[in-house]
Amino acid sequence: MQYVKLGNSGLDVSRICLGCMGFGDVSTGFHSWVTGKEESKEAILGAYDLGINFFDTANCYSYGTSEEYLGEAVKELPREKIVIATKVFTSMRMEGEGDGKRTAPNGGGLSRKEIVFEAEQSLKRLGLDYIDLYIIHRWDYKTPIEETMSALHDLVKSGKVRYIGASAMYAWQFQKAQYTAEKYNWTKFISMQNHYNLIYREEEREMIPLCLDQKVSCTPYSPLASGRLSRDWSITSKRSETDHAYKSKYLSSVEIDKPIAERVAELAGKHGITMSQIALAWLLSKSYIAAPVIGGTKLEYIKDGVKSLDLVLSAEEIKYLEELYQPHKVAGAL
Repeated sequence: MQYVKLGNSGLDVSRICLGCMGFGDVSTGFHSWVTGKEESKEAILGAYDLGINFFDTANCYSYGTSEEYLGEAVKELPREKIVIATKVFTSMRMEGEGDGKRTAPNGGGLSRKEIVFEAEQSLKRLGLDYIDLYIIHRWDYKTPIEETMSALHDLVKSGKVRYIGASAMYAWQFQKAQYTAEKYNWTKFISMQNHYNLIYREEEREMIPLCLDQKVSCTPYSPLASGRLSRDWSITSKRSETDHAYKSKYLSSVEIDKPIAERVAELAGKHGITMSQIALAWLLSKSYIAAPVIGGTKLEYIKDGVKSLDLVLSAEEIKYLEELYQPHKVAGAL
């Protein structure tokens, strides 16, 4: 395993991060394709044995049960050696029924009240005393950024959070947050978990140059485009058939994406490895990428992801993978 400092900090993280959205109780209705407690534990402990020390979840994943399953598994691991990331923003408390169902007052977003409350809830579900990396899941258009950054800073100063990160927003928003923190001498973000892969590269226009300037590491989610970059497109999965987020991100750009995926498959055949390893090796070739967040729910998939660290693509291969890309509609910064 390789390790890298996360952003402008002294925190060491493995160059592969295990995303835990696929772990949780299916009865919550969050996703129909999640795996249960025992399978989750096997994957998490197996990932650690492979050298992965970086685990990413969110309060909303399977409505808290992803955090619970991750917390249960890491009880068997040395706390000082692992890095636990979780997120806050998505509504966790609803009211009403049917078409009238809505977020309860103070049931989501990035107000001071919600951030502090949800951090406490996440710590309880994880069974931990502190969160290594606390990430704002989206931009809150209804809360002043000063309130959000102040609350995050106070959590760091209290010892309940060690570092803070952000995810899925526009570059101007991220810059505003960083400027606000610098203005008041508050804690700044060290990571950006953005939507980025070979068939979605809109982040290269503004967000990634900003991250380079601010010494912020990228930990991209959907590095394999929900399977588009890991298998033949004729093969479906329960996730591809039922995941609405996957459909909204990738089904509208099939014609311009497929030729890129075919080149991934071509290079995989040339090297005698999987498509996933090619797609991840491309990400890992970028200096601004600290650790792609892979959502492997089975140990075999995690092992395959780790093998991508052994592959160094040539400049010609990188150009070959990149040259067919065409602009996409923005997906992620909502």
